[in-house]
Amino acid sequence: MRRVPVRNPDLVWRDEPAEKEGILAALERGEDAGGRGWVILVDRGRMHELNLLAGEIWCLADGVRDEEDIARELASRYDAPWEEILSDVREFVASCVPLGWLRIQEA
Repeated sequence: MRRVPVRNPDLVWRDEPAEKEGILAALERGEDAGGRGWVILVDRGRMHELNLLAGEIWCLADGVRDEEDIARELASRYDAPWEEILSDVREFVASCVPLGWLRIQEA
C-alpha cells in the first residue's frame, strides 16, 4: 500500500522561490544555511518557516506522489542517496501528521 501525503487544504502557506535560490547559493559557497527557510505555513495564527528540504517535501506533498516518489524526485534534484532522502521524507511526514499539517491517503 502506498502512503500518499497531502497538504491540509485549510492551512495558509506560501513559498518564496527567491529565498530558496539564496539558500542554494549559500550552500554552494559552503555556508551554513540550516536556519533559513523558504516555505511559510500559518497554523492557528502562528507562522512556521520550513527549511530547504522540508519546504521541498511540503511542495511535493500534493496528494499524487507517495513518499517514495517524493524521495526519488528530491534524490534526483540534489544528487543525493535515495534511501537517505526517503528517511528524511518519512520523518518530516511523520512529524507533520500529528500537527494536522499533512494527511496520509492510502493508495
